[in-house]
Amino acid sequence: MLIGYARVSTTGQNLETQIEHLQAEGCDRIFQEKLTGFDRRRPQLEKMLKTLQPGDTLIVTSLDRLARSTHDLFVITQRVEASEASFRSLREPWADTTSSMGKFLLTVFAGLSELERNLINERTNDGRTSAKKRGVKFGRKFKLTTHQQDQVRTMLQEGQSIRAIARHFNVGVATIDRIKKTTHPS
Repeated sequence: MLIGYARVSTTGQNLETQIEHLQAEGCDRIFQEKLTGFDRRRPQLEKMLKTLQPGDTLIVTSLDRLARSTHDLFVITQRVEASEASFRSLREPWADTTSSMGKFLLTVFAGLSELERNLINERTNDGRTSAKKRGVKFGRKFKLTTHQQDQVRTMLQEGQSIRAIARHFNVGVATIDRIKKTTHPS
């Protein structure tokens, strides 16, 4: 039996194209999901993997619809193989576990994909580190300007309560408390 799996990342995206391709390929049953690939708890994927029988073939339109990391891809394909089923991707014809060459190429390309992802992460981290050295600030902007923060410090030194100051500036108590923690006693 040919079994299809279709997934899109968000509810705003459409599964129709994937389903059409899987139907054209002859899939008897198609499991579909609207969840991010990073979420390991994908109910339809789990249900589909549990229904695989010896001789079945799992078909996806693209590897990225099935897994987002090499590790996940190997875990999933191992479960497919443990069910004595096979796996095939329409977009990546080399990803076909019905042949020895397909199994080998799937391993190589999955490794290259992870390498590329790791290189992107390294470049991103290098860029972030470089930006920090240049004084670029990351994270949320302060709710209060530097002048307002100075006013908060003055009000704190005058003995006004954190809650009263927070109401005065229309911010949360935590904002005033953070400023208080950075204030050095005079």
